[in-house]
Amino acid sequence: MRILHIVTLAEIGGAQSVVLNLAKESAVFGNQVMVASSVKGELWNLLPKEVLQWKIPSLKRSIRLGDDLRVIRELRKINITFRPDVIHLHSSKIGVLGRLAFPTQKIVYTVHGFDSIRLAFRKFLYLEKLLQTRSKHIVGVSKYDVNNLMAEGIKSNVKCIYNGISDFFQFHKEKETELDEELRHAIQSKKGFKVLCIARISAQKKFDLFCEVAEQMKDYPVHFFWIGNKEQVYDTPENVHCLGQVENAHRFLKYVDLFMLPSNYEGMPVSIIEALCYSVPVVASNVGGIPEMLNGRNGVALKNDRSTFVSAISEYIENKDLLDSSRFEARKSYENFFTIRIMFEAYMKLYESIYSENHPLLVHSIL
Repeated sequence: MRILHIVTLAEIGGAQSVVLNLAKESAVFGNQVMVASSVKGELWNLLPKEVLQWKIPSLKRSIRLGDDLRVIRELRKINITFRPDVIHLHSSKIGVLGRLAFPTQKIVYTVHGFDSIRLAFRKFLYLEKLLQTRSKHIVGVSKYDVNNLMAEGIKSNVKCIYNGISDFFQFHKEKETELDEELRHAIQSKKGFKVLCIARISAQKKFDLFCEVAEQMKDYPVHFFWIGNKEQVYDTPENVHCLGQVENAHRFLKYVDLFMLPSNYEGMPVSIIEALCYSVPVVASNVGGIPEMLNGRNGVALKNDRSTFVSAISEYIENKDLLDSSRFEARKSYENFFTIRIMFEAYMKLYESIYSENHPLLVHSIL
């Protein structure tokens, strides 16, 4: 089977991590896989050599008619050249352009956090409604997203598949670079309780709340680390340490006690799944699919309020038994719900349904 994955940006985030994991797993099982995305981004360095790459110069997050028309032409060129059996679109921008460019009967479209459209960019909601029949399957990454898609009138072939990741804690071994050693030392050299966030600094991710919580806890033996800032950050509390942008940042979860994700909206954050994989409990904003991930035993979903986060983190600092039991529950929830195998098998059922429908004679001859 020839499988084409397309994601708007190649900068590593939740959607890109899903693309990477699905591409790797599909290739392992003998499928021919191509990934297409924007020109610049860490994704290109992480894809295995057997996965084909197609970089699209005009593809950007912003809406520009000239660029977007060029992207549609490029997508049609990819379709002619690669001749995919399945086309998997990831994220809203390429979800629109891809559904205009490719044959409907081959498309799986994953909405990586519907609130990005429903709340943040609602003016584009009409496009989602208009194009809902231009794909074979629409996938929400949380029940929350699926319910909201339905509530907005998007009901055609909608399904829920949770994100999943490889078992980094058990199997991901890499030789440390000088930068790795430097960052590890930056974390380990700080004495006391350690809280980590892995996210870009943007309006969506509440870096301001992160700093407010740290400021209020400056008298505690606790340090707050943020990985994902592209530029130097100034004027932060003394116990806040911004470590920059790092490939495979999940590797540093093994050195911290708690993961924190403050956010205005989310789908099914891969960064939280990574923390659960490493047996790290999570405190995160009660938005999107996060309450489906955190059950009170592996972590807690909280109101976007400084005192609420401070209270939750303080409880973990002061109660070692709670921290230890939460570590166990974090790992268990990863194994039960968020492995790459669970996600891959769910998507493969969709891929195979598309393939069998488009190649009935071939499937019949194989059977």
